[in-house]
Amino acid sequence: MLSIGEIKEQFQAASVEELPELIKQYEQDGRGGVQKLTESAKKKLTALNKEKQRIEGLRVYEEMYREYDFICGIDEVGRGPLAGPVVAGAVILPRDCRILYINDSKQLTEKKREELYDIIMEKAVSCGLGYASPERIDEINILQATYEAMREAIGKLVPRPDILLNDAVTIPEVDIRQVPIIKGDAKSITIGAASIIAKVTRDRLMVEYDKVFPQYGFAANKGYGSAAHIEALKKYGPTPIHRRSFIKNLGLTERK
Repeated sequence: MLSIGEIKEQFQAASVEELPELIKQYEQDGRGGVQKLTESAKKKLTALNKEKQRIEGLRVYEEMYREYDFICGIDEVGRGPLAGPVVAGAVILPRDCRILYINDSKQLTEKKREELYDIIMEKAVSCGLGYASPERIDEINILQATYEAMREAIGKLVPRPDILLNDAVTIPEVDIRQVPIIKGDAKSITIGAASIIAKVTRDRLMVEYDKVFPQYGFAANKGYGSAAHIEALKKYGPTPIHRRSFIKNLGLTERK
């Protein structure tokens, strides 16, 4: 008879597909430690099946527009910060793609977003990223700058998408059919994927900016108006990556 430690090693080494057989093999073992291992494995399978069902729910729009070959999800990150660019993501996933744990990027941990970013970039038919600088945001306003970033992201896609699933907005000057979906990043797997690649890309940029302007805490606040960020603005003045139109009410439009 195997020891509990040896059985634990079996469970730890097993793939998800192998868990049902291990549970069947050991669920009649009367030892408390083994029972805990089988119960833990059952919970893991239950959680996995629940996640698979959730992902099926995120495919409603992809199935609704299944007649289109290349369905693209669009989302942006960074409309609200005081500093840094706005970044748009555009993603075309394979027709029957089911990447577990995709969700609105704000609902995921940084570690999970990073993991999913790599999976999305590997599995996607095409990904595009678009940017609008702080200067451009000040020049044409945040909404128009966001549309520009979205158009740039779409323009980088190969093949060209047949339909766009957008998070809430309709993008002007785009001659592809668009479907705006309120809170789409939590309702569509392709929009969710776009939100993740945009979020990870922008966060990485802000971490790099933190190395250039360490006083402002960009690695932590990502350019949003945290108390520490605003205090640094008052002490040091704005940097070249601050949005003048956003901080003008603070009376900090010129660098000290």
